Amino acid sequence: MDSIAQLRKNYTFGQLTETEVPSDPLALFQVWFDQAIQAECPEPNSMTLATADVAGNPSARIVLLKGADQNGFTFFTNYGSQKGRELAIRPQAALLFHWHELERQVRIKGLVERVSASESDEYFHSRPAASRIGAWASPQSAEIPDREFLEQSEEKFKSEFGETPPRPEHWGGYRLHPTEIEFWQGRPSRLHDRIHYQLENSAWRIARLAP
Repeated sequence: MDSIAQLRKNYTFGQLTETEVPSDPLALFQVWFDQAIQAECPEPNSMTLATADVAGNPSARIVLLKGADQNGFTFFTNYGSQKGRELAIRPQAALLFHWHELERQVRIKGLVERVSASESDEYFHSRPAASRIGAWASPQSAEIPDREFLEQSEEKFKSEFGETPPRPEHWGGYRLHPTEIEFWQGRPSRLHDRIHYQLENSAWRIARLAP
């Protein structure tokens, strides 16, 4: 374990200046996201989602981004999962993208709400049938006795719905409406570039943060 402290990497891939970034952070996010795809970063739409319970205890997990536009950042999950329960109590969250190959991170904070039923339906029915069955089979975040429980549940819903399972009421989408977005570009000597956008009176204020 002593070797962990000796791990080092010098960041030299790029730079980021407040005078060159667009006034709209969503435009910069789209550029960076497209570049992450072009660089063949593994699962470029994977992101850490952090939520908190009623006492303020945080929890984090990896989820997949399924939409990003001027309305916000969209993901889908089981409403009864830990993150779903926490978002029902505290509808604020943070997102983190890390594109290692580009030496970049994007940190996002904002308010979260459920997307419409029709939007959840549209995405749900675009998923493979096995994934749709999985949404029925798994009581996400609940304690279960063993793996066999899941497999039996999967077979039960396969038998019930075949290849056309409907969207369960306990499953759907959330959209995070950003109030803060930070773009982090790795730089040499740990003097990284951090450009921070803060939403103030419907306009974005841009500032540089110390690394």
